[in-house]
Amino acid sequence: MSTFTSSPVPPAASEFDRRMMQRCLALAERAAGRTAPNPMVGAVVVRGGAIVGEGFHPQAGQPHAEVFALQAAGSQAQGATLYVNLEPCSHYGRTPPCADALIQAGVAKVVVGMVDPNPQVSGRGIARLQSAGIEVVVGVEEAACQTLNEGFVHRMRYQRPFGILKYAMTLDGKIAATTGHSAWVTSEAARTWVHQLRSRCDAIIIGGNTVRQDNPHLTSHGQGANPLRVVMSRHLDLPPAAHLWQTQDAPTLVFTEQGAPSAPQRALQRQGVEVVELSQLTPQLVMQQLYERGCLNVLWECGGTLAARAIAEASVQKILAFIAPKLIGGADAPSPIGELGFTRMDQALPLERVQWHTIGSDYLVEGYLPTNSSAVTAKA
Repeated sequence: MSTFTSSPVPPAASEFDRRMMQRCLALAERAAGRTAPNPMVGAVVVRGGAIVGEGFHPQAGQPHAEVFALQAAGSQAQGATLYVNLEPCSHYGRTPPCADALIQAGVAKVVVGMVDPNPQVSGRGIARLQSAGIEVVVGVEEAACQTLNEGFVHRMRYQRPFGILKYAMTLDGKIAATTGHSAWVTSEAARTWVHQLRSRCDAIIIGGNTVRQDNPHLTSHGQGANPLRVVMSRHLDLPPAAHLWQTQDAPTLVFTEQGAPSAPQRALQRQGVEVVELSQLTPQLVMQQLYERGCLNVLWECGGTLAARAIAEASVQKILAFIAPKLIGGADAPSPIGELGFTRMDQALPLERVQWHTIGSDYLVEGYLPTNSSAVTAKA
């Protein structure tokens, strides 16, 4: 890894610097759900205290945010300051190095939100800028920059997509009635929020039972891009007609095990559904497949049994739990997470960095699983 020096933050980061970096983040978010396997990046060129150019990375294979911002600024980039939420790249990928473009444009200063976790970059872009005599400030709004691209950061560190488990439950901890009926646990406002969340993810995973019980669409319902819809089914005992098989709406991928019945495989394939056989049908192997397909953020919207196994196999890093202010009761009504093998309360997994949000009439609890949660021995 290249070494570099950076200005301290604070006091190097002024209020103006923070506002410009927040603008970069807002620009970057315009491409949410469309950049995988690349990160979301926005860039702003400032001269004389005014924005003279800005841009964002729209999708993999397209120019990076810095290039669009420099193009918009034109000759005014000379001697200007460029703000960008992620370190400019220093290597040739699908596009030329952004660090070189900044040097050629003659910018005087670059303010970077966070160092790129990609080992091909990771400090090298900053070092290249500094060696060209450009002042570099690193770490402005770093926490927000890390959160925006947490899927990209996780992918780079662990060679796996970032897993998000989302569920909705009643105040007494049920995700459905004893009959399996679950429409709807939460308010319309919460469901709209989930549709927006889906548009920011690259894939959504459910199990076969969710297909049979709920017949979901798993789309963004017009809130943005539709993710890849993924079903895990060992025996392919799936309904012949389901919303997920309407692949003109969004692509659907079914993972099963080697030796699964061939007739239902052919029936799914005739409807445009991709079927992939794995040596074992496990969350870990499914996430490896999705990593190889370039996914950053993967949303688990499955039932309790599969959710427990995904947690046990470290395929879930973040929890989004909706709590609706209603009671359904039922000793046998399903709960959001199945057997994890714990027998004592002090074995429970504590969420970290917890936040509470109010959405409509519901509460949303957002938190992260501890990094050692892979030690869980699930009985799912």
